Amino acid sequence: MKEKVLQKLNLLADAAKYDVSCSSSGSSRSSSGGLGTAKSAGVCHSFTEDGRCISLLKILYTNHCIYDCAYCVNRRSNDKPRASFTPDELADLTVNFYRRNYIEGLFLSSGVLRNPDYTMEQLNAVARKLRYGHSYNGYIHMKSIPGADPLLVHEAGLLADRLSVNIEIPTEKQLQILAPEKNFSSVFTPMNQISQGVAENKAERRKSGKAPRFAPAGQSTQLIVGASPETDYTILKLASGLYHHQKLKRVYYSGFVPVNQHDNRLPALHNPPLVRENRLYQADWLMRFYHFSYDEILDEQHTQLDEQIDPKLAWALRNPHFFPVDLDKASYEEILRVPGIGVRSAKIITANRRFGRITFSHLKRMGVALKRAKYFILCRELPAVTAKLYPEQIRRRLVNNNIQSGAGVQLSLF
Repeated sequence: MKEKVLQKLNLLADAAKYDVSCSSSGSSRSSSGGLGTAKSAGVCHSFTEDGRCISLLKILYTNHCIYDCAYCVNRRSNDKPRASFTPDELADLTVNFYRRNYIEGLFLSSGVLRNPDYTMEQLNAVARKLRYGHSYNGYIHMKSIPGADPLLVHEAGLLADRLSVNIEIPTEKQLQILAPEKNFSSVFTPMNQISQGVAENKAERRKSGKAPRFAPAGQSTQLIVGASPETDYTILKLASGLYHHQKLKRVYYSGFVPVNQHDNRLPALHNPPLVRENRLYQADWLMRFYHFSYDEILDEQHTQLDEQIDPKLAWALRNPHFFPVDLDKASYEEILRVPGIGVRSAKIITANRRFGRITFSHLKRMGVALKRAKYFILCRELPAVTAKLYPEQIRRRLVNNNIQSGAGVQLSLF
């Protein structure tokens, strides 16, 4: 590898670490004699059904940027080394890494160089060279640059498997404070275009399977948590709207990394709020897979997620009237609401109770987390320890168990 390209690789791969929206492909781009395939099982520290961990090259096209966002390490006012790839360099780098079995796909983001249209065209040029110059059929996740021409965004959807447009700050008021050169319109316009394009493409492919795919793995976005004073309730409300209206595949939550210590617009944080970030992911999971609405998880009286206990347990303790749940009679949706019972366990319970009553020993074999679930269920052989307790007592017991077991200890972000 040329020394100049290696220097760019070291610089721009390191600069890409702050962008977290790059997992789970959901694509199924098959090979037709070219290089690679994109599987629906996912990429970038994701696991396939057969247990393989697969990854991708996560990199910026450039860390030059015309914007001066307070929270960004690549803001134009920062005095730091800058670099840019050429489309040929980045395409060759991706293919060479793929052939050496280092990666199985590409996650391509960028600072905004010159203007949004120019930057978007450069990203598209990389994807074009991969698809048509190298016959590369592997997974590509590409950022759509806010403010870029709709024709360039459409071309990106035909080239990439997944597109993403980062909202970054959850409210426009705070975005104007921290990034006054940006606005929500420039973000939601391409987001709505991509959402409409995906829906139209699905309808077109139902008529003709030969129609070209448009962003077959959908789109995602990223929200920065802790750089601005929005509550968790505001963040989850926004995420819920994105899932329902824009049909996003994923909303990613990135704990704010204090990289610009001397900007007085930013909070005085010394470390990223990783526990809060983790709780938001758990709440997001409840909305996507457990049939919770955002205003059940939090409301205007409870605007922040509890950092000591997970959101599902917090909801259960606030709603004692819902429990105990009789596992032999309750619906699947009711069983899903029990702390310690996941989607897989709930399905096994509803399938197996047709053949006899569910017992405590059955639940152990099903993988139910009985240390939590035992306080919220009725079933055969239920131990005496699960006698009716007040929510405060249950919370105290579970929090103490977490402290004694060391649960909740987190590693540093990088």
